[in-house]
Amino acid sequence: MKDALALSCAALLLASGARAAPLTVGFSQIGAESGWRTANTESIKSEAAKRGVNLRFSDAQQKQENQIKALRSFVAQGVDVIAFSPVVETGWEPVLREIKQAGIPVILTDRAVAVSDPSLYATFIGSDFVEEGRRAGRWLAQKTGGRAVIAELVGTPGSAPAIDRKKGFEEILSANPGMKIVLSQSGDFTRAKGKEVMEAFLKSPEGRNITALFAHNDDMALGAIQAIEEAGLRPGKDIVIVSIDGVHDAFEAMVAGKLNCTVECNPLIGPQLFDLAAAIAAGKTVPRRVPVDEGVYDESQAAAALPNRHY
Repeated sequence: MKDALALSCAALLLASGARAAPLTVGFSQIGAESGWRTANTESIKSEAAKRGVNLRFSDAQQKQENQIKALRSFVAQGVDVIAFSPVVETGWEPVLREIKQAGIPVILTDRAVAVSDPSLYATFIGSDFVEEGRRAGRWLAQKTGGRAVIAELVGTPGSAPAIDRKKGFEEILSANPGMKIVLSQSGDFTRAKGKEVMEAFLKSPEGRNITALFAHNDDMALGAIQAIEEAGLRPGKDIVIVSIDGVHDAFEAMVAGKLNCTVECNPLIGPQLFDLAAAIAAGKTVPRRVPVDEGVYDESQAAAALPNRHY
């Protein structure tokens, strides 16, 4: 009787087109270089658990070669969908061609890739990094009246957010000749490196004239705040600071008057990611780009917004 019931259920599943097994998704994460990335990982893991998705998760520790190994491992495991957040833009074409040949669809999350064949991935979900850079530039132009001597903490070299955020910020600077970047160096998106680079900036001849800091993420800005304070200066006052991500610690820094503005980059993409994965696995057509909702917050809004920050 039990065997007959099981066969009937299986037949119903097949007849309705439903999947007989849970969706299996391989996800390669860049690492855990920031509070933003940690929140991004938690959103993906918790949503997979909530939906009963069989998630094969790999942490690349910010190394492209580790991500490529993980992607090939997902192919060998025969997952239904592969998703990953690429540490850099280039160098993915060979492995993506292998994945395509295996018939496994790919979702890019958070960061894009530069490939000659756009059919190597099904869709991209994430932010418009160029627009984030523009938003930071517009806010700083308004705050300073279009006059600023700027130090810039750049993200990981070759990564999409580092390239695009710089591009968008410099678009705004081109229309504001009184704003100029005098120092620019990578802080690799980490708090420790942001502090180290800012310390070097402040000791340089150009560093004595800095009136503003643009950090490509909050963690580097938070590290820089430590360096500024240790140098006997007042972050948020002697040096106006704008950064990107919108993490909880950044809002706390704004409430304390040490950070002036953060441009939101929403990491909580788990629900949207698995909606896309399920649709693609079912053979449905999905948009080539799926945006996430984001805003801009300055110190005047921080106290009211802080209780609602979940990352």
